[in-house]
Amino acid sequence: MSGTMVRLGKTEIITEKNAFGALPIQRISREAAVTLLRKAYDGGMRFFDTARFYTDSEEKLGEAFEGMRDKVIIATKTGATTVEKFWEDLATSLRNLRTDHVDLYQFHNPSFCPKPGDGSGLYEAMMEAKAQGKVLHAGITNHRLNVAMEAIESGLYETLQFPFCYLSTEKDLALVEACKKEDMGFIAMKALSGGLITNSAAAYAYLAQFENVLPIWGIQRERELEEFLSYIDQPPKMNEELRAVIEEDRKQLLGEFCRGCGYCMPCPVGIEINNCARMSLMLRRAPSANWLSESWQAKMKLIEKCLHCGRCKAKCPYGLDTPALLRKNYEDYQEILAGKEF
Repeated sequence: MSGTMVRLGKTEIITEKNAFGALPIQRISREAAVTLLRKAYDGGMRFFDTARFYTDSEEKLGEAFEGMRDKVIIATKTGATTVEKFWEDLATSLRNLRTDHVDLYQFHNPSFCPKPGDGSGLYEAMMEAKAQGKVLHAGITNHRLNVAMEAIESGLYETLQFPFCYLSTEKDLALVEACKKEDMGFIAMKALSGGLITNSAAAYAYLAQFENVLPIWGIQRERELEEFLSYIDQPPKMNEELRAVIEEDRKQLLGEFCRGCGYCMPCPVGIEINNCARMSLMLRRAPSANWLSESWQAKMKLIEKCLHCGRCKAKCPYGLDTPALLRKNYEDYQEILAGKEF
């Protein structure tokens, strides 16, 4: 198997180590999204990951790949917590994707690991969908280490999707190894840590070291797509230069920083926590005058209305003190704004 290919565990799906994350295409027009998706296919990408939760992302994939369904691998997700909603989501996804089956259907970040006999009926519904041929493979996504490890140890799922990049901890690495041992496909989301990793070559080279890991790159712009497509023919190899980039980023970013996953939301006073709690890092790592616009100033000012209710802190899968992070980011933001650095 080529060094740029990956086998997704017991699913026996073999694909380029370059998966298209279709969350960002919900932010662009249908025409632009269809053009982008078809260009991704023409450039060699074959695995496309979306979700019922990503507004019109599924519809855009459906239009892009109608008439060529057997040439692409489509993964989607359901956040259903009841059997009724599971079947409703699946029917909607199949209709949106203009297909009669999903290659990989994933439970989308459930707070528990669905199992047979647990009373929810979700796992049984997934198996019935497989028996009907509407789902070919069953997977689970998560941001919680305990739920992810339980899913691996259960032997019930064929894939795990979990945040993984060169900022990951030893505990995250243990999940990758556990998946390899159980012949379970590992799909790496947040491979660029929500935009905090700005060197895609370093990100690619790091993940390429794990033969069982399929990275998903969230792509919204043509230049981003071209960057990743170039890695199919010329994959970045780990070298001293890229190691230095990774080491420097790890020094700066490891520890108490917001990954931007959004599971702390919604905020009762409307604070856009997943962006506001990492504004300082975004200003320094992805500088843009847009961050200092009047609209963003208004969003950051909402931090003054924080109720300190603790809801966001309780829901953070990384155990961060979110209110404290918001306060620090707001103070830093005000200083940068006063200096007008951009």
